[in-house]
Amino acid sequence: MKINAEFDRRIVVHSADLDWLESPMAGVERRTLDRVGGEVARATSIVRYAPGSHFSPHVHTGGEEFVVLEGVFQDEHGDFPAGSYIRNPPQSSHTPGSEPGCVIFVKLWQFNPEDRTHVRLRTDHMPAVPHRGLPGVSVIPLYQDPLETVSIQDWEPGAELDLDVPGGAELLVLNGSLTEQGDPLGQFSWLRVPTGGRIQAKAGGEGARVWLKTGHLVDVDKQVERVSKA
Repeated sequence: MKINAEFDRRIVVHSADLDWLESPMAGVERRTLDRVGGEVARATSIVRYAPGSHFSPHVHTGGEEFVVLEGVFQDEHGDFPAGSYIRNPPQSSHTPGSEPGCVIFVKLWQFNPEDRTHVRLRTDHMPAVPHRGLPGVSVIPLYQDPLETVSIQDWEPGAELDLDVPGGAELLVLNGSLTEQGDPLGQFSWLRVPTGGRIQAKAGGEGARVWLKTGHLVDVDKQVERVSKA
């Protein structure tokens, strides 16, 4: 299966306009933003857990990264409310579920295969720091390595971001709204910019909170190749 698999193109998806599709586990549905592969796939999705739903225990051979958007995500490592940021590296395992229900933004098979770094952050407990070079923008750093940089950014109303992204980028609007190169993006809209691209965005009248990841798309061909061999 291939969905938005042209990684040399700028892609905008308004996830709220997509239908919820059933996953193999009862009570767990998803909206696919991009995907290469079948049930084992390099994929980016919005996933919804109905109250009381659970996945079976499993190993993340290619790693899993996610942000809790609504509700409370749960596994044997703890309860993670909205705003939590999790990285489960390759070869990690867990039994995910949610008694109250939750919605998460999740990325699979997009890690360096040697990465073994676990990250579990409660961003509701982390203050945003003013960006040194961008007026009206504050940043909560989430993760950085030689390949990628991940953050949550708060943009004041009318704040502008003009950013070269030689390694590509992805942006998810968590709250508020913005316009990027003429495209209006509301809550849970997703933008992917290819390597060598640029983000030119302006926050709407209520401002915006965004999840931003840069640099990682230089490795996309290797990620797809690893999935094909899994």
